[in-house]
Amino acid sequence: MIVVYGIRESLDPIKSRLSDVIHGCMQTVLGLPEDKRAHRFIAIEAGDFFYPAGRSPAYTVIEINMMQGRSRDTQKRLIKTLFAEIESVLRISPVDIEITIKEQPPHCWGFRGMTGDEVRDLDYRVDV
Repeated sequence: MIVVYGIRESLDPIKSRLSDVIHGCMQTVLGLPEDKRAHRFIAIEAGDFFYPAGRSPAYTVIEINMMQGRSRDTQKRLIKTLFAEIESVLRISPVDIEITIKEQPPHCWGFRGMTGDEVRDLDYRVDV
């Protein structure tokens, strides 16, 4: 699951295209299928969203939650691909994007009535 935070006035107009860019990167780098998009957008009022100096109101935080298993190189490739694609498609400078990957062991995930370590029918690989 991916959670995206940003200032409402900046995030709302682009959230559909940003979702497309993020999911495209997840497909390209991680091999996720088209139907595995799980994005949540949290649009925050400008007065409630504090961000570091040197950033613009386009400052956006992307938190990627996923099961452990992707290599360090794959994770770095995902982050760099996101920076490049967001800048190319949406014209948001990498200085205005913050990305964190939060990994949890498969047994800490629950979906379809089971835990992630019990699932045997994923149509994508976790160990990439």
